[in-house]
Order: sequence, then structure tokens, then C-alpha cells
Amino acid sequence: MDLQKRKQCLIADLASIQSETELADLCDQLVWDEETRVVVFAFDGGMENSYSGHVCQLKQPVIAAIRGDALGSGLELALACDIRIGTESSRFGLPQIREGCIPSGGGTQRLPRLIGPGKAMEMILTGELIDAGEACRMGLLNRVVAQEALMGAAISMAEEMALKSPLSLSYVKEALYGGMDRTLEQGIQMEMDLYLLLFSTQDRTEGITAFKEKRKPQFKGI
Repeated sequence: MDLQKRKQCLIADLASIQSETELADLCDQLVWDEETRVVVFAFDGGMENSYSGHVCQLKQPVIAAIRGDALGSGLELALACDIRIGTESSRFGLPQIREGCIPSGGGTQRLPRLIGPGKAMEMILTGELIDAGEACRMGLLNRVVAQEALMGAAISMAEEMALKSPLSLSYVKEALYGGMDRTLEQGIQMEMDLYLLLFSTQDRTEGITAFKEKRKPQFKGI
């Protein structure tokens, strides 16, 4: 697998992946990697496997840089990421129904959570494909860029995120995803619990100090 490390961001081109075990091993390493604050997965949409179960375990924000169409397992992999950036010519869909099957990499669960059950049901039951503009309007994509600008946009966003406290980044993911399985009141309580946990960290102290001194904070993840 082609890997690149820059400014506390890991960029991995999944086109060079040799097996599911290779990606699983990388994700296992990243779970314990304190130096990597943001992950960018670049891939073509026509993945044979979604690998979504491995990606969704990461505590770091994960940005999907999607080249070409994201169909079936490719879209399911993108749905397991936190941010999705596509290209102007890309199409998206879960067409498994056309082959007498259903999504099996989390598509029936993650898609309705992202775009709502009505449109998700329509997409899955019809197997229809949507273009990048429609995907962005409904919230399936965060950004649409020209093909040649894809990696630059993904890396720029990753590097901007990496300037933040890694504890705050991971707590945002925990609060947002964890809250989906709770009532509103339970979700707000979990949010407050995580907020209060940050008060005892050096990153929180550094953030306050940097604000007072009118400089950029230097977060260490502790």
C-alpha cells in the first residue's frame, strides 16, 4: 500500500492495497498511533471489498478522497469515513439490488444516517446512481472538486484539522457517532462528559494560553 506522511497526516492510496489483511493491519496500527492526527484514504470507487469495518474503528478523522465513481462496496467504504470529497464527474450509488443482493458493508445503516431514510431507501431499492452535484446537495459528499484538485483539497483539509488537539478531534467523533444511538438528553450528557474531560488535559491549558498570548496553539494530545 502506498503511504505518505506529512504534517501529522497519513495519506494512503488504497488502489495499491493487496489484501483486506493489509488494510486491517494498518488500521490496527493507527488506533495506537499518537503521531497521526488525521487520515486520508484515496481510492477508486470500484472496490471489491468495502473494508468499512476496519476504517470505522479509527479514532482519528478520516477523509475519503474519491476518484471516479463510488458504487457498491466503494460507496460503503466512503460512508465509513468521516468526510467525503468527490470529483465533478463522479457518480454514487448502491446498485447491489440489481444483482439480487443487498449492501453488506454497512450501506443500509450508514446511508440513511447520513442522508435520511427516505432518500436512502429510494437509492437502495432502485439501485439508482446520482451525480456528484446531487450527492453534495443531499449531504453524501462534503465537497466536489475538479479531478486534478482532489488530493490537494483532501490534504489541505487534513492538515488544517491536524493543527487541532487530537483529543478534541477524537472526542468529536465519539460524541457525534455515539449520540446517534442515544436519546437527545443522553447524547447531550455524553457531550458534556467529554467536554469536562478535556478540562484536565494539557491541550486545553495550551489552547487557553495560546488564545491569551495571541499565538497558534501547539497541541500534543495530552
